[in-house]
Amino acid sequence: MIARLASSLAKREWTSASRIPRAFQPTRSSESASMSSRRQRTIARPVLIEGFGLFGGADVRMSLLPAEPHTGLVFERVDLPGRPSIPARIEYLVTQPRRTVLQKGSARVEMVEHVLAALAGMWIDNCRIQLDALEPPIGDGSSLESVEAILHAGVAEQAALKVQVPVSASLVATSPNERGSIQAEPASNWTIRYDLDYGDTVIRPQSFTATITPEEFVREIAFARTFVLESEVAMLKARGFGQRATPQNLLVFGQNGIVENRMRAADECARHKLLDCIGDFALCGGCPVGHFHAIQSGHHLNHGIVEQMLQKRPSQRRSA
Repeated sequence: MIARLASSLAKREWTSASRIPRAFQPTRSSESASMSSRRQRTIARPVLIEGFGLFGGADVRMSLLPAEPHTGLVFERVDLPGRPSIPARIEYLVTQPRRTVLQKGSARVEMVEHVLAALAGMWIDNCRIQLDALEPPIGDGSSLESVEAILHAGVAEQAALKVQVPVSASLVATSPNERGSIQAEPASNWTIRYDLDYGDTVIRPQSFTATITPEEFVREIAFARTFVLESEVAMLKARGFGQRATPQNLLVFGQNGIVENRMRAADECARHKLLDCIGDFALCGGCPVGHFHAIQSGHHLNHGIVEQMLQKRPSQRRSA
Protein backbone atom coordinates (compact mmCIF):
# COMPACT_ATOMS: atom_id res chain seq x y z
CA MET A 1 0.00 0.00 0.00
CA ILE A 2 1.27 3.44 -0.90
CA ALA A 3 1.47 5.65 2.17
CA ARG A 4 0.50 9.31 1.92
CA LEU A 5 2.78 11.66 3.83
CA ALA A 6 1.56 15.06 5.00
CA SER A 7 3.90 17.99 4.42
CA SER A 8 4.17 19.04 8.06
CA LEU A 9 7.95 19.39 8.37
CA ALA A 10 7.94 23.18 8.50
CA LYS A 11 5.83 23.11 11.68
CA ARG A 12 8.26 20.94 13.66
CA GLU A 13 10.44 22.35 16.38
CA TRP A 14 14.20 22.39 15.78
CA THR A 15 16.97 22.59 18.36
CA SER A 16 20.72 22.19 18.10
CA ALA A 17 20.42 18.99 20.14
CA SER A 18 17.92 17.34 17.81
CA ARG A 19 18.16 18.11 14.10
CA ILE A 20 15.36 15.77 13.12
CA PRO A 21 12.41 14.39 15.14
CA ARG A 22 13.37 11.20 17.00
CA ALA A 23 10.62 9.22 15.25
CA PHE A 24 12.43 9.67 11.94
CA GLN A 25 16.00 8.94 13.06
CA PRO A 26 17.67 5.71 11.90
CA THR A 27 17.45 3.06 14.59
CA ARG A 28 19.48 0.15 13.17
CA SER A 29 23.15 -0.02 14.08
CA SER A 30 23.82 -1.39 10.61
CA GLU A 31 23.36 2.16 9.30
CA SER A 32 26.91 2.78 10.54
CA ALA A 33 28.38 -0.16 8.63
CA SER A 34 31.44 0.51 6.53
CA MET A 35 30.48 1.77 3.09
CA SER A 36 33.21 -0.46 1.62
CA SER A 37 31.57 -3.65 2.89
CA ARG A 38 27.88 -3.12 2.28
CA ARG A 39 25.46 -4.59 -0.24
CA GLN A 40 23.04 -2.70 -2.45
CA ARG A 41 19.88 -1.31 -0.88
CA THR A 42 16.43 -0.30 -2.00
CA ILE A 43 13.32 0.85 -0.16
CA ALA A 44 11.08 -1.85 1.31
CA ARG A 45 7.75 -0.56 -0.03
CA PRO A 46 6.34 2.22 -2.22
CA VAL A 47 5.69 5.62 -0.72
CA LEU A 48 4.05 8.77 -2.11
CA ILE A 49 4.85 12.45 -1.59
CA GLU A 50 2.60 15.24 -2.88
CA GLY A 51 3.34 18.93 -3.28
CA PHE A 52 4.44 21.42 -5.92
CA GLY A 53 7.67 22.22 -7.75
CA LEU A 54 9.82 25.16 -6.73
CA PHE A 55 10.64 26.63 -10.15
CA GLY A 56 7.52 25.89 -12.18
CA GLY A 57 5.01 25.66 -9.32
CA ALA A 58 3.05 22.73 -10.81
CA ASP A 59 1.27 20.31 -8.50
CA VAL A 60 3.09 16.99 -8.45
CA ARG A 61 2.85 13.49 -7.04
CA MET A 62 6.16 11.70 -6.52
CA SER A 63 6.23 7.97 -5.79
CA LEU A 64 9.39 6.21 -4.62
CA LEU A 65 9.29 2.52 -5.51
CA PRO A 66 11.57 -0.45 -4.77
CA ALA A 67 13.83 -1.49 -7.65
CA GLU A 68 15.87 -4.56 -8.55
CA PRO A 69 19.65 -4.69 -7.97
CA HIS A 70 21.71 -2.69 -10.49
CA THR A 71 18.67 -0.61 -11.50
CA GLY A 72 20.23 2.50 -10.01
CA LEU A 73 18.20 5.65 -9.42
CA VAL A 74 15.76 6.15 -12.29
CA PHE A 75 13.13 8.83 -12.84
CA GLU A 76 9.88 7.95 -14.64
CA ARG A 77 7.54 10.58 -16.10
CA VAL A 78 4.23 8.76 -15.63
CA ASP A 79 2.30 11.74 -17.05
CA LEU A 80 3.89 11.35 -20.49
CA PRO A 81 3.00 8.82 -23.21
CA GLY A 82 4.89 5.58 -22.69
CA ARG A 83 5.94 6.61 -19.16
CA PRO A 84 9.55 7.30 -20.27
CA SER A 85 12.46 6.64 -17.92
CA ILE A 86 15.43 8.93 -17.29
CA PRO A 87 18.37 7.37 -15.42
CA ALA A 88 19.97 9.66 -12.85
CA ARG A 89 23.32 9.66 -14.62
CA ILE A 90 25.60 12.46 -15.76
CA GLU A 91 25.21 11.55 -19.45
CA TYR A 92 21.59 12.76 -19.30
CA LEU A 93 22.50 16.13 -17.80
CA VAL A 94 21.12 19.29 -19.41
CA THR A 95 22.90 22.40 -18.16
CA GLN A 96 20.55 24.93 -16.58
CA PRO A 97 21.20 27.66 -13.98
CA ARG A 98 20.44 27.09 -10.29
CA ARG A 99 19.31 23.45 -10.57
CA THR A 100 20.09 19.99 -11.89
CA VAL A 101 18.13 18.95 -14.98
CA LEU A 102 18.09 15.55 -16.71
CA GLN A 103 16.65 14.69 -20.11
CA LYS A 104 16.39 11.56 -22.23
CA GLY A 105 14.73 12.03 -25.58
CA SER A 106 11.85 14.44 -25.04
CA ALA A 107 11.34 13.44 -21.39
CA ARG A 108 12.78 15.81 -18.83
CA VAL A 109 12.97 16.25 -15.05
CA GLU A 110 14.22 19.32 -13.21
CA MET A 111 15.36 20.30 -9.72
CA VAL A 112 16.21 16.68 -8.92
CA GLU A 113 19.15 17.30 -6.59
CA HIS A 114 17.22 17.24 -3.30
CA VAL A 115 15.55 13.86 -3.80
CA LEU A 116 18.79 12.43 -5.20
CA ALA A 117 20.62 13.73 -2.13
CA ALA A 118 18.12 11.97 0.13
CA LEU A 119 18.50 8.66 -1.71
CA ALA A 120 22.29 8.84 -1.97
CA GLY A 121 22.67 10.11 1.58
CA MET A 122 20.54 7.24 2.87
CA TRP A 123 22.60 4.76 0.81
CA ILE A 124 19.64 3.80 -1.40
CA ASP A 125 21.23 2.37 -4.55
CA ASN A 126 18.13 1.26 -6.47
CA CYS A 127 14.88 3.20 -6.66
CA ARG A 128 12.29 4.17 -9.25
CA ILE A 129 11.20 7.78 -8.81
CA GLN A 130 7.85 8.34 -10.50
CA LEU A 131 6.72 11.91 -11.22
CA ASP A 132 3.55 13.20 -12.85
CA ALA A 133 5.08 16.65 -13.48
CA LEU A 134 8.42 18.24 -14.32
CA GLU A 135 9.80 18.73 -10.80
CA PRO A 136 9.71 16.80 -7.51
CA PRO A 137 7.86 18.45 -4.61
CA ILE A 138 9.95 21.17 -2.99
CA GLY A 139 8.63 20.52 0.54
CA ASP A 140 10.35 22.95 2.90
CA GLY A 141 13.34 23.41 0.60
CA SER A 142 15.42 20.63 2.17
CA SER A 143 15.61 16.84 1.74
CA LEU A 144 13.58 16.10 4.86
CA GLU A 145 10.37 15.20 3.07
CA SER A 146 12.16 12.54 1.01
CA VAL A 147 14.07 11.27 4.05
CA GLU A 148 10.80 10.98 5.96
CA ALA A 149 9.38 8.95 3.07
CA ILE A 150 12.40 6.64 2.94
CA LEU A 151 12.35 6.00 6.68
CA HIS A 152 8.59 5.41 6.52
CA ALA A 153 9.02 2.92 3.67
CA GLY A 154 11.93 1.11 5.29
CA VAL A 155 15.17 -0.07 3.76
CA ALA A 156 15.76 -3.51 2.20
CA GLU A 157 19.24 -4.93 1.73
CA GLN A 158 19.83 -6.77 -1.54
CA ALA A 159 22.16 -9.62 -2.51
CA ALA A 160 24.18 -7.66 -5.06
CA LEU A 161 27.31 -5.83 -4.00
CA LYS A 162 27.36 -2.06 -3.99
CA VAL A 163 28.85 -0.26 -7.02
CA GLN A 164 31.70 2.07 -6.08
CA VAL A 165 32.94 5.03 -8.08
CA PRO A 166 36.28 5.87 -6.47
CA VAL A 167 38.39 8.95 -6.93
CA SER A 168 41.48 7.31 -8.40
CA ALA A 169 43.71 10.41 -8.66
CA SER A 170 43.81 14.03 -7.51
CA LEU A 171 41.18 16.03 -9.39
CA VAL A 172 40.26 19.72 -9.58
CA ALA A 173 37.19 21.26 -11.19
CA THR A 174 37.21 25.00 -11.92
CA SER A 175 35.44 27.33 -14.31
CA PRO A 176 36.45 30.71 -15.78
CA ASN A 177 32.89 31.89 -15.12
CA GLU A 178 32.86 30.92 -11.43
CA ARG A 179 35.17 31.78 -8.56
CA GLY A 180 34.66 28.43 -6.87
CA SER A 181 36.39 25.08 -7.21
CA ILE A 182 36.15 21.45 -6.17
CA GLN A 183 39.14 19.30 -5.28
CA ALA A 184 38.86 15.52 -4.99
CA GLU A 185 41.38 13.11 -3.51
CA PRO A 186 41.42 9.31 -3.13
CA ALA A 187 40.08 8.10 0.22
CA SER A 188 38.53 5.04 1.82
CA ASN A 189 35.11 6.65 2.41
CA TRP A 190 32.93 9.48 1.10
CA THR A 191 33.69 12.80 2.77
CA ILE A 192 32.71 16.30 1.67
CA ARG A 193 33.80 19.68 3.00
CA TYR A 194 31.98 22.77 1.77
CA ASP A 195 33.34 26.31 2.26
CA LEU A 196 30.92 29.17 1.60
CA ASP A 197 31.73 32.88 1.42
CA TYR A 198 29.23 35.27 -0.19
CA GLY A 199 31.36 38.30 0.56
CA ASP A 200 29.61 41.46 1.74
CA THR A 201 26.14 39.99 2.32
CA VAL A 202 24.07 39.03 5.34
CA ILE A 203 25.13 35.38 4.81
CA ARG A 204 28.28 35.02 6.86
CA PRO A 205 31.27 32.88 5.76
CA GLN A 206 30.85 29.29 6.94
CA SER A 207 31.94 25.73 6.30
CA PHE A 208 30.77 22.24 7.07
CA THR A 209 32.33 18.79 6.73
CA ALA A 210 30.59 15.42 6.76
CA THR A 211 31.30 11.77 6.11
CA ILE A 212 28.28 10.60 4.14
CA THR A 213 26.49 7.89 6.08
CA PRO A 214 22.72 7.56 6.61
CA GLU A 215 23.00 8.63 10.25
CA GLU A 216 25.11 11.65 9.43
CA PHE A 217 22.86 12.64 6.54
CA VAL A 218 19.64 12.41 8.54
CA ARG A 219 20.92 14.19 11.62
CA GLU A 220 23.22 16.83 10.19
CA ILE A 221 22.43 17.51 6.52
CA ALA A 222 18.87 16.59 5.43
CA PHE A 223 17.23 19.51 7.27
CA ALA A 224 19.28 22.21 5.52
CA ARG A 225 17.10 24.32 3.21
CA THR A 226 17.75 26.03 -0.09
CA PHE A 227 18.28 29.77 0.22
CA VAL A 228 18.21 32.96 -1.80
CA LEU A 229 18.93 36.64 -1.31
CA GLU A 230 15.81 38.81 -1.14
CA SER A 231 17.33 40.96 -3.88
CA GLU A 232 17.19 37.96 -6.23
CA VAL A 233 13.56 37.01 -5.58
CA ALA A 234 11.95 39.70 -7.77
CA MET A 235 14.30 38.87 -10.64
CA LEU A 236 13.48 35.15 -10.46
CA LYS A 237 9.73 35.75 -10.27
CA ALA A 238 9.91 38.16 -13.21
CA ARG A 239 11.35 35.26 -15.21
CA GLY A 240 8.42 33.08 -14.17
CA PHE A 241 10.22 31.08 -11.48
CA GLY A 242 9.03 30.39 -7.96
CA GLN A 243 5.56 31.91 -8.27
CA ARG A 244 4.23 29.71 -5.43
CA ALA A 245 7.36 29.85 -3.30
CA THR A 246 7.23 31.52 0.11
CA PRO A 247 9.77 32.01 2.91
CA GLN A 248 8.49 28.67 4.22
CA ASN A 249 9.72 26.82 1.09
CA LEU A 250 13.19 28.34 1.15
CA LEU A 251 15.29 30.67 3.27
CA VAL A 252 15.12 34.27 2.10
CA PHE A 253 17.92 36.53 3.32
CA GLY A 254 17.01 40.22 3.51
CA GLN A 255 19.20 43.13 4.53
CA ASN A 256 18.40 42.49 8.19
CA GLY A 257 18.54 38.70 8.17
CA ILE A 258 16.08 35.86 7.58
CA VAL A 259 12.64 36.87 6.30
CA GLU A 260 9.69 35.27 8.16
CA ASN A 261 11.69 32.22 9.22
CA ARG A 262 14.63 31.17 11.39
CA MET A 263 17.81 29.19 10.97
CA ARG A 264 17.99 25.52 11.95
CA ALA A 265 21.78 25.77 12.33
CA ALA A 266 24.20 28.69 12.18
CA ASP A 267 25.88 27.07 9.17
CA GLU A 268 22.68 25.88 7.47
CA CYS A 269 23.65 27.45 4.14
CA ALA A 270 26.93 25.54 3.93
CA ARG A 271 25.10 22.37 4.91
CA HIS A 272 22.58 22.88 2.12
CA LYS A 273 25.31 23.43 -0.45
CA LEU A 274 26.89 20.19 0.77
CA LEU A 275 23.47 18.53 0.37
CA ASP A 276 23.42 19.74 -3.25
CA CYS A 277 26.86 18.20 -3.74
CA ILE A 278 25.57 14.83 -2.53
CA GLY A 279 22.66 14.92 -4.97
CA ASP A 280 24.82 16.00 -7.88
CA PHE A 281 27.61 13.51 -7.11
CA ALA A 282 24.99 10.72 -7.22
CA LEU A 283 24.95 11.25 -11.00
CA CYS A 284 28.16 9.19 -11.16
CA GLY A 285 25.92 6.09 -11.21
CA GLY A 286 27.19 4.54 -7.99
CA CYS A 287 28.54 5.40 -4.57
CA PRO A 288 31.35 7.99 -4.71
CA VAL A 289 34.43 7.12 -2.68
CA GLY A 290 36.84 9.95 -2.01
CA HIS A 291 37.39 13.20 -0.16
CA PHE A 292 35.85 16.26 -1.81
CA HIS A 293 36.60 19.87 -0.89
CA ALA A 294 34.11 22.26 -2.47
CA ILE A 295 34.83 25.98 -2.29
CA GLN A 296 31.92 28.20 -3.32
CA SER A 297 30.88 25.60 -5.91
CA GLY A 298 27.52 25.36 -7.62
CA HIS A 299 25.83 22.72 -9.73
CA HIS A 300 28.08 23.34 -12.74
CA LEU A 301 31.26 22.52 -10.84
CA ASN A 302 29.58 19.63 -9.03
CA HIS A 303 28.75 18.10 -12.40
CA GLY A 304 32.25 18.81 -13.66
CA ILE A 305 33.96 16.82 -10.91
CA VAL A 306 31.62 13.89 -11.59
CA GLU A 307 32.61 13.92 -15.25
CA GLN A 308 36.29 13.92 -14.27
CA MET A 309 35.77 11.01 -11.86
CA LEU A 310 34.20 8.91 -14.59
CA GLN A 311 36.87 9.84 -17.15
CA LYS A 312 39.61 8.75 -14.74
CA ARG A 313 37.78 5.63 -13.57
CA PRO A 314 39.92 2.57 -14.47
CA SER A 315 37.03 0.09 -14.51
CA GLN A 316 33.69 -0.59 -12.83
CA ARG A 317 34.35 -1.72 -9.32
CA ARG A 318 32.05 -3.42 -6.84
CA SER A 319 32.79 -3.78 -3.16
CA ALA A 320 33.62 -7.21 -1.84
